[in-house]
Amino acid sequence: MQRVDVTTSAADMLHRLTGMHGPLMFHQSGGCCDGSSPMCYPAGDFHIGSSDVHLGDLTVPGVDEPVSVWMSAAQFEYWKHTHLTIDVVPGRGAGFSLEAPEGVRFLIRSRLLTDAEYAALAAS
Repeated sequence: MQRVDVTTSAADMLHRLTGMHGPLMFHQSGGCCDGSSPMCYPAGDFHIGSSDVHLGDLTVPGVDEPVSVWMSAAQFEYWKHTHLTIDVVPGRGAGFSLEAPEGVRFLIRSRLLTDAEYAALAAS
């Protein structure tokens, strides 16, 4: 069981962005405004801190390296009972996330984990 997944549309955008920027990563800080959205960066361009939580790695068809997904520990406290799916929609998000010049923005869709899913994640 993974804590994070990606829609087909978001995977297509990640494939495109990987072709332009190389390996990618996500980080969600939980700050105000767009800080609560997942930000996409070239892998390694955002420095992960000791208080960041690794949610998992996304496998994207046609992309050699998985896309790692990170979240600040404070933000994770709000989301730890949910399964997260990264999606992409038309519109402008943060100017420093890689998808912004493409006229789209990444966002998180969530659902509550079942008791069994939460127990499985807690055990791993």
